[in-house]
Amino acid sequence: MIPRFQTRNIAKIIQSTEQKEGVGARVRRSIGSVALPEFSPFLMLDHFKVEEGAGFPDHPHRGQETVTYMLKGAFDHEDFTGHRGRINAGDLQWMTAGKGIVHSEMPVPGEVNEGLQLWVDLPSEKRLCEPRYQELKSDDIPKWRGDNNVVVKVIAGRAGNIKSPVQTYTKTWYLDITIERGGQISQIIPHNWNAFIYTIQGNASISSHQVGPFHTVVLDLAGEGVTISNESKETVRMVLIAGERLDQRQRTYQHGPFVMDDQAGVMRTIHDYQTGTNGFERARDWRSEIGSRMTG
Repeated sequence: MIPRFQTRNIAKIIQSTEQKEGVGARVRRSIGSVALPEFSPFLMLDHFKVEEGAGFPDHPHRGQETVTYMLKGAFDHEDFTGHRGRINAGDLQWMTAGKGIVHSEMPVPGEVNEGLQLWVDLPSEKRLCEPRYQELKSDDIPKWRGDNNVVVKVIAGRAGNIKSPVQTYTKTWYLDITIERGGQISQIIPHNWNAFIYTIQGNASISSHQVGPFHTVVLDLAGEGVTISNESKETVRMVLIAGERLDQRQRTYQHGPFVMDDQAGVMRTIHDYQTGTNGFERARDWRSEIGSRMTG
């Protein structure tokens, strides 16, 4: 049964165009672009495609979380704490950078590698927490199946009576929604959370608007949820992402991969990274093995 509620209207629709990022990679960026510089608590959303010989070699983070969800192919990961692994199509890595991580993210050779990376701001009191990882294989991400040709992978938060095991410092829901022809879903969104939809495949009807692939649909705050349907002949796929608004209680200052409360905090972070102190001690002499695929 589809619940009845006040539907959120669409505030803005942004088409994501490809641009260069990292070394040889291509991304479609919506959040973090000129059209939508920030959408608290979200700092960036990239839909990336990376071929062999390209990637994201050794680089730092502090003060945010990076959420990598693979759509096709596979990516290897390695960091200066000794953590390493591989995420394949449908797998998730939720990395909390906290006080500091230096890592490398590289495509598996011979694969077509495509995925989404979302950056989530941290509450001020958690910016300098210990780094951590939550990784789920595709089969371990719970699924909710609707009555009308709908399947939802519950990456974070909940859909129907299904809840994700992922624990987040910033309250966040992340749903991968697939709708076959004639299907429809009405998804609740928590009150006063910012929410958006990124379309991956097909033409979806979102709050009575037809939206094609590679668009970010920003939803109004007013309302209790959103209704999405597929009136076309092909499969529709998208992610619905919502989060608690941190801009109501804190400031955010971002400089590249560093996110703090103000410019002074970012300057201290740059100093810590350059001197290998206050969380970056292991960065002094560390070089990743997978990064050498590019650097030799």
